[in-house]
Amino acid sequence: MSARQRILALSVISVLSVGGTVTADEGMWVFNNLPLKALKQRYNFEPNPAWVERLRSSAVRFNSGGSGSFVSADGLVMTNHHVGADMLHKISTAGKDYLKEGFLAKTRAEEIKAPDLELNVLVDLQDVTDRVLAAVKPGMGDSEAGAAKRKAMATIEKESLDKSGLRSDVVTLYQGGQYALYTYKKYTDVRLVFAPEFEIAFFGGDPDNFEFPRYDLDVCFFRAYENDKPAQPKHYLNWSPAGSKDGDLIFVAGHPGKTSRLNTVAHLEYLRDVSFPFSLEILHAREAFLQEYGKKGPEQTRQAKDELFGYQNSRKAREGGLKGLKDESLMARKREAEQTLRTRIKADQAAQAAYGSAWDKIAASHQVATKIAKRFNMLERGFAFDSTLFQVARTLVRLAQEQEKPNGDRLREFRESAIESLQLALFSDAPIYPEFEEAKLAHSLTFWKNLMGDTDPMISRVLHGRTPEETAKELVRGTKLADVSLRRAIAKGGLKALLELDDPMIKLALAIDADARSLRTQYEDEVEDVLSAQYAGIAKAAFEAQGDSVYPDATFTLRLAFGTVKGYEARGKHVPPYTTIGGAFKHADAHGNTPPYVIPPSWHQAKKDGRLSLDTAMNFVSTADIIGGNSGSPVVNRDNEVVGLIFDGNVDSLVLDFAYDDQSARAISVDSRAIIEALKSVYRADDLVGELMRQR
Repeated sequence: MSARQRILALSVISVLSVGGTVTADEGMWVFNNLPLKALKQRYNFEPNPAWVERLRSSAVRFNSGGSGSFVSADGLVMTNHHVGADMLHKISTAGKDYLKEGFLAKTRAEEIKAPDLELNVLVDLQDVTDRVLAAVKPGMGDSEAGAAKRKAMATIEKESLDKSGLRSDVVTLYQGGQYALYTYKKYTDVRLVFAPEFEIAFFGGDPDNFEFPRYDLDVCFFRAYENDKPAQPKHYLNWSPAGSKDGDLIFVAGHPGKTSRLNTVAHLEYLRDVSFPFSLEILHAREAFLQEYGKKGPEQTRQAKDELFGYQNSRKAREGGLKGLKDESLMARKREAEQTLRTRIKADQAAQAAYGSAWDKIAASHQVATKIAKRFNMLERGFAFDSTLFQVARTLVRLAQEQEKPNGDRLREFRESAIESLQLALFSDAPIYPEFEEAKLAHSLTFWKNLMGDTDPMISRVLHGRTPEETAKELVRGTKLADVSLRRAIAKGGLKALLELDDPMIKLALAIDADARSLRTQYEDEVEDVLSAQYAGIAKAAFEAQGDSVYPDATFTLRLAFGTVKGYEARGKHVPPYTTIGGAFKHADAHGNTPPYVIPPSWHQAKKDGRLSLDTAMNFVSTADIIGGNSGSPVVNRDNEVVGLIFDGNVDSLVLDFAYDDQSARAISVDSRAIIEALKSVYRADDLVGELMRQR
């Protein structure tokens, strides 16, 4: 089977998994397989190669987990305030809270460098499926085949890095049916240009999150630098002077994180019954802890604010996703489609012999995942050790161990193609707050102890008869890993020097490493490798029954989505697609102008002075197919001009992880007109407005 056939085969999984064909504005499309025919038929629009290249080259990925875009010839990058929030928090101090107060650089010299931010711009995309699968020899079991594929992927990445000097990632698409080499230009000198106050960026707070109508100026601007000068990107996006209108065709170029639309029913049931409930248990606990920690005082509130926002957002998203998985009509469609394919396979003796057991093997792999879930998450994923200092220690320990191995045998994050990005984070000079570290670590150790019980041998090994609070205090106060120069020295010294260190956090990382690695190996061998092999088998079976072409599940790689600006029906009422700046003031009044419905003084002053145009569009909704990771994605029109900025979805969009819906699911964007109006009339950022509106 050719690589193209494998793509088509896995496309059928998507088609059959939802019980129908790809319809409406569905799709998170890879840029080398865009739905040009569908766009032509549906909207009488077919973007030419230059249009596609400009949008692709303008799109930016944030290593902190979001999207963005170049919007000027001088490396200006637009994203969401909440995507930039991590950086705003890291550059803040007890005396200057940029996350809360906002920031505007009046000159290039005032732009503030982000400590460990990496931006990626996709340069090339190549199908390497045949080369990866050639590593799998006849007679190999799933785990042996998985190891062979990982070695092949490491070799491809290293060769690409040596040849191009670019970040090189082999990405698994279609659940293991295709492999693609993504090469990226990296920017690691990134500086803050503008951020509004938190109150207007996240107006409405957690109660309005995933809701609409919305009134948020969720925007942030950075600038990429090269050789201490503003970067000169090959392409950037022009700004639309007119914005959008109801019914307009729009496009979204971004990096959706992860979807599960190709999953089997057993896989979805695992997410519903095990994975999501466990995630929610942790999220609820950490949200409550951070709220309590913030009550200690203003500085503690500041320290916890960014993490609290992240946990609240994740908690609400997981709750919505779980609700979708519990929707019997959705699951019934999944079961029906799956059974249809399995029945076809049973009717063909050869197909049944080759693929018939795939679903049962996938189900069995999730029995393994269920069995080890708690220990795997606590130890290997590090949920028991919520501490930046612990993560530094673990990275140093594994870096020393992995660098003694051949590149192809290393854990993926320590391959030579990934080392530069890993070191950017490892040697970050972002502030670490000892009191916060102690509190977080004590809380996570307590959660772990309550989850596993006092008799768990690993807990006994870590606590040594101490309470979680005593353990956290000794670890945080005893370690010297907050010193970045020491981290560099340890990394340079290698494994022998590391083993001689008398640092309690390093000793903790070493003490749990063997057990954590064992769990990771078991998970890779008995879960991940099985899924990769069996999903590829299902794909092949599906192709032999029926061919089609569809997009792969999201993988935090660049995708194109499209749709129209369109309202929807909710609770028997029509929800118009736009809100206005004036509506934000009315929304605040309706809630008594109390947190989180407080508009900053700068906006009230602009309104009082008559500078602010209250009828300017603020936020809008569209049918574009987006999920988490798309935050910060530019929304463009047919002319490739910016008309908006993705920042959220409504509550009905939370089911999009598993199946597309355009009846009431909507993507929410900041309107481009609101961004310009705020910069001009509230913040008097005339130079920034001029840079955005300058056309090429």
